[in-house]
Amino acid sequence: MNAGKVIGYIFSAIVIFFGVLFVWGAFSPDGNPGWIVGGGISVLIGFGIIFLLGRKKPGDQEIKYSPTLKVDLPADVSMERFKCQDCGAQLSMDNVKMVAGSPMVDCPYCGAAYQLSEEPKW
Repeated sequence: MNAGKVIGYIFSAIVIFFGVLFVWGAFSPDGNPGWIVGGGISVLIGFGIIFLLGRKKPGDQEIKYSPTLKVDLPADVSMERFKCQDCGAQLSMDNVKMVAGSPMVDCPYCGAAYQLSEEPKW
């Protein structure tokens, strides 16, 4: 959200606030019934500003970021022998997700979820 919109929202909140005060003040013993009209117009102007600020222009496009995460499997794991530790089912890279910075395996067959750990090569 840019600074112009923030200023616009703050200005509209102030206009609505004073409009409500005018309407409220019209019902006081010293109030003037004309204040209801002025307060109502003020409230409508404030909500109109909010409406105009909230609209999207035809040229505005949201930038959608889709981060890509490359998972490097530890040690000598090859896809031919990448199997579930619990049930032995054949798994693919789609079953490996990064959770809190560590590779986690979710087995679709037995429902097991475990973290891949790197075994020493010696």
